Amino acid sequence: MFSKILVANRGEIALRIMRSCRDLGIPSVAVYAEGEHEAPHVRYADEAWRIDSAAPIPYLDIEALLQIVSDTGTDAIHPGYGFLSENAGFARACADAGVTFVGPGPEAISAMGDKIQARELARQAEVPLVPGSDGAVEPDGLEQIADSIGYPVALKAAAGGGGRGFRVAKGPDELDDALAGATGEAERYFADRRVFIERYLEAPRHVEIQVLADSHGTVVALGERDCSVQRRHQKLIEEAPSPVLSDELRSNMEQAAIQLAQAVKYVSAGTVEFLVENDEFFFLEMNTRIQVEHPVTELITGVDLVAEQIRIASGVEISPDFGQVRAGHAIECRINAEDVQANFQPVSGTISACTIPGGPGVRLDGVIEAGGVVSPNFDSLLGKLVTWGSDRDQALRRMRRALSELQISGIPTTTSFHRQVMAHPVFEKGTYDTRFLERYTEVIEASSKVDDIGAPVATQSAGSDAAESVRVEVNGRRFDVRVFRPQSESKSKRPPALSASRSTAAIAPDGSESIVSPIQGKVLSVAVEIGDVVRAGDVICVVEAMKMENEISAGRDGTVSRLEVGTGETVESGALIAIIESGEAAADD
Repeated sequence: MFSKILVANRGEIALRIMRSCRDLGIPSVAVYAEGEHEAPHVRYADEAWRIDSAAPIPYLDIEALLQIVSDTGTDAIHPGYGFLSENAGFARACADAGVTFVGPGPEAISAMGDKIQARELARQAEVPLVPGSDGAVEPDGLEQIADSIGYPVALKAAAGGGGRGFRVAKGPDELDDALAGATGEAERYFADRRVFIERYLEAPRHVEIQVLADSHGTVVALGERDCSVQRRHQKLIEEAPSPVLSDELRSNMEQAAIQLAQAVKYVSAGTVEFLVENDEFFFLEMNTRIQVEHPVTELITGVDLVAEQIRIASGVEISPDFGQVRAGHAIECRINAEDVQANFQPVSGTISACTIPGGPGVRLDGVIEAGGVVSPNFDSLLGKLVTWGSDRDQALRRMRRALSELQISGIPTTTSFHRQVMAHPVFEKGTYDTRFLERYTEVIEASSKVDDIGAPVATQSAGSDAAESVRVEVNGRRFDVRVFRPQSESKSKRPPALSASRSTAAIAPDGSESIVSPIQGKVLSVAVEIGDVVRAGDVICVVEAMKMENEISAGRDGTVSRLEVGTGETVESGALIAIIESGEAAADD
């Protein structure tokens, strides 16, 4: 085993990896960015080092990370997920520095990271593919390819993932916009404009197979996870096993996943993702890392996947029947710092109070604690709430209980949304697909009508607005009571809520509007120039924060008289974006 492992990550996954290190008796080293010296993963580790880097995201600074490796005498690095976890250059740099990368080799990362190359390798391994192009597509000839595939079609970034660089065209008239959107986003996120085209399956299940492979040639599949409840092609809820797979289909998918892993000489934990429709399955992609949703597989197999990654990296051989005994059912809900009503936009702030659930069959992998700061610089995932039961019904009941116990105050989270999904009859039956949220928008609409303890919010009377909830005791019985104030009084005292997708603005006496950013982030594009005439709602610029693109818009008609941002710049929360002169002033000019 290793003498010391550096965890090149942060948040809940860093904490998760460190716990497995402690179980294995291996000291862990935490790294952190400026201002994170009291973060949970920093406090938990055996030693912690600030990343000495001027990079906007220090966790991506390979040279700085390897310097810490040298300073600490570390002999292994676990990348977690996100950041550098699927960066072949990082894996190669670790090998060059004489430190073990806990994950697959750079060749496998490169092969599966390029979606076009991955499709070709899957074809050679006789893994079923969605009909699509053999390589990258260009504007010339695109319509002919789309016609041969059949509409609707999806344009996907060759270097993409997580819903980035993904656009759908339902007909020929939407192809150009879909191609422009996919290539533009691919360039911004992956510095690679290449996209390919596939038939778009309109109502599939998203089902993935967990594999483990050692350096001695053994590859095993540990069952599937159903990840079909998504927003913007990003997962929200996962469960294992899938409630719809037959034993035959499961066996065929596992064999296909093993064949692909063998074809790329894969080593470590990995996930092969498929789309399932009408008892057919099609290769989607392979993730060459530990997945966010790995706990559901751990709960039904009893396998610590992180520990096995570490053991495999140290050269341990696994048995061909490893992890084949499976029991029960597990469900995972991702608890994100997001405003569900604002299209799941990420939010930042401080957790003022929280109550963590417990009891039989409940697991929480997270960094949710009172006083915890949610930064706009990183992903919005706070943690994963996972429940296990002897069958799906028990796992579902336990999840409902756990969600009713989980209380987070100070910032919006997806907790109440998950309560609504768990109570929905379609999810209860297990008959959902990737368009679940499109079809059943009531689960989103109703989430704003649920308070922190899962009780329906009282309907407001005309001319009134809720001020606060209080608890009172009458004749020995406690009640939760909601108090209302007159609307005018409550509005005058309540600060305005900020949505990450909108700008905030102040109107000066001369009628001009000062637009300021509600978030900290990177300016991806600027849509206007000084002198442009804009209408209320027109986009001024797009700011990326927490992996989300947020449109900053004008609040009124007018003319852009001042512009304080440029593409590629970083803006702070509250920073001036632009000044819009009033419509009257613009007309006078």
